[in-house]
Amino acid sequence: MADTELLFWDWNGTLMDDVRYSCGCLNGLLDEYGYPQRYDLESYRAVFGFPIEAYYRRVGFDFGRDPFPVLAESYMQLYNAGVDGCPLTDGAADVLGSLAARCEGQVLLSVSRRDYLVEQAERRGVGRRFCAMLGLTDIRGAGKVELGRQYMAACGADPARCLMVGDTDHDAETARAMGVRCILYAGGHQTRARLEATGCAVIDRLEDLPALL
Repeated sequence: MADTELLFWDWNGTLMDDVRYSCGCLNGLLDEYGYPQRYDLESYRAVFGFPIEAYYRRVGFDFGRDPFPVLAESYMQLYNAGVDGCPLTDGAADVLGSLAARCEGQVLLSVSRRDYLVEQAERRGVGRRFCAMLGLTDIRGAGKVELGRQYMAACGADPARCLMVGDTDHDAETARAMGVRCILYAGGHQTRARLEATGCAVIDRLEDLPALL
């Protein structure tokens, strides 16, 4: 029997390294809408989070002036224009391959739109590693918990034998709501200190993951 029944992977910031790029897109959005503040990488990682609407408020957007749906659409236009240049995280392809024999299935679980998610995974040559790629139907970043729960129920999976790997406190919250273990990667969209505050195990390299399964 495999060590893990289902291994749920977050995509952005965990398997795909889009952190610096996303920080640049945030600054581009602020510039486009006439806001003076800018974020360097560490200040970005200190404020990024979910729900996205709350994150946009934290960085200083005024929804009375610029409605959230308009900002979200503009951000995705900026993001999609250059995301093809974002590589896999160091070690991601090797870890996905090495864990194939240690779990019954690897699943992408993301707040990205599903069509974007599938295209990005396939383009980077790792789509075949997943038994499912679960994403959302809009760009506003809500519903990850329900996607995971529905998939486990459909598979008859035992949450005690499932694991979530991500890079944000939202991944920790998602895992708890699903009743599964969680390991967080510190090279993604949030600082190590924020991840450690969740109480989950934190790794600095994806290559460190197999030893914790």
